[in-house]
Amino acid sequence: MNFLRPSLLALACLLASPVIASDLPSLGDSSSSIVSPMQEHVMGRAWLSMLRGQVGQLDDPQLKSFVEHSVYKLAETSQVQDRRLEFVLIDSSQLNAFAAPGGIIGVNGGLFLYAQTEAEYASVMAHELAHLSQRHFARGVEAQQRMQLPMMAALLGGIIAAAAGAGDAGMAAIVSTQAAAMQERQRFSRQNEQEADRIGILNLEKAGYDPRAMPSMFERLMRQYRYDRKPPEFLLSHPVSESRIADTRNRAEQYPGSGIEDSLRYQLMRMRVQLFYEESPGMAAKRFRSILDENPKLDVARYGLALAQLKSGQLEQARESLQPLLQKAPNEVIYNLALIELDTTANRLKEAQERVQRLLKLYPNDYPLNQSLVDLLLKQNRSSEAEKVLDQLIKSRPNDPDVWYQIAETRGQANNIIGLHQARAEYFALVGDYDQAIQQLDLAKRRASNNFQLASRIDARQQAFIQEQEIIKQMLR
Repeated sequence: MNFLRPSLLALACLLASPVIASDLPSLGDSSSSIVSPMQEHVMGRAWLSMLRGQVGQLDDPQLKSFVEHSVYKLAETSQVQDRRLEFVLIDSSQLNAFAAPGGIIGVNGGLFLYAQTEAEYASVMAHELAHLSQRHFARGVEAQQRMQLPMMAALLGGIIAAAAGAGDAGMAAIVSTQAAAMQERQRFSRQNEQEADRIGILNLEKAGYDPRAMPSMFERLMRQYRYDRKPPEFLLSHPVSESRIADTRNRAEQYPGSGIEDSLRYQLMRMRVQLFYEESPGMAAKRFRSILDENPKLDVARYGLALAQLKSGQLEQARESLQPLLQKAPNEVIYNLALIELDTTANRLKEAQERVQRLLKLYPNDYPLNQSLVDLLLKQNRSSEAEKVLDQLIKSRPNDPDVWYQIAETRGQANNIIGLHQARAEYFALVGDYDQAIQQLDLAKRRASNNFQLASRIDARQQAFIQEQEIIKQMLR
């Protein structure tokens, strides 16, 4: 990924930019005088927009909703003070997760493939939240504040290079710095990892999970990749050793032997991810049938079979597979969403509509359900109604580029051309293309020239984008 090196240098330049740093208060710790929490927030959002424009992402509403709810649950019992978190789900089957300055949480699809239980998944996310709560990036800059700018870039690279699976590029950027600085960074990184482990285990226990999941996952990963020349990216940025496993296990054993180990919902999400990376729906269906032959009561495998059948066009077989699940749990959103997708595909739109409306009465704010309603309305060419649902949805997800993209498409179908350009502008800004965002608002202003108030609002938003773009340009100088 060629974008990685310039983006690291750009974000490092932010630290030295008087435009950003002026009049920012210290929040008490010494690192705030070097990189303030406000700078971290601006830095993180700028980096996230660049990342979104460069890597493929998973746009599955159910998976996004699960990650967001699970991490916010952990955040409630964590030491993270600024809980304005932003998430990015990267379309990669490689094991990885990361935390970047300013509350950016990244998850590869591969984490669900490797973390066999919800507690193992939560242990990784608790560890990443600990990096945020302890402000390891800012403290790292403080520890090496006399370094030249390229060395600062390498320090930031150690945290976020893995985000796009660009391990080689990230390591090359680090190795290119002076040997003494490299040794200091490695020492500091080990301290960070130990601290994140310790605080992550504490957070796990407070959030109700079994803290033993962290050493168990580390141990299994070390056994699996002990002799691999190129282990998963997560193990490059989070090296696992016998001493680290022993330390985390000793700490975990200090807590009572109770807590959540796994959940059906997590396993259903794992099943969805497995299907994303399966060679074909037919191969997946064959594997799930084999599992069900051995254990007919395994609901996760039955759900996987239904999805595989749905993806391969075997609609009646998929309906048959879903029925036992819905009989057992008639209000389970995940099962119902599968049947809604099936009915929509089969053009049974009335049945799908009735099911969506019934569930929305139970779960009115559920993101995947509302997204399913939008999809159904669009299939019925009811774009104006779909636009109203999306307008409500964006209030709770103002920084979701997927939602803004669909708003733009829906407004276009509803002949709301000014709104189309406004939505496109928001989308382009979120993926780091400010030139396109500003151009889209130019087009919107021309059409709104006879409406002073609307044109003024559009102009104000355009000026905000121009300022954000200028910040990034300052970073790149």
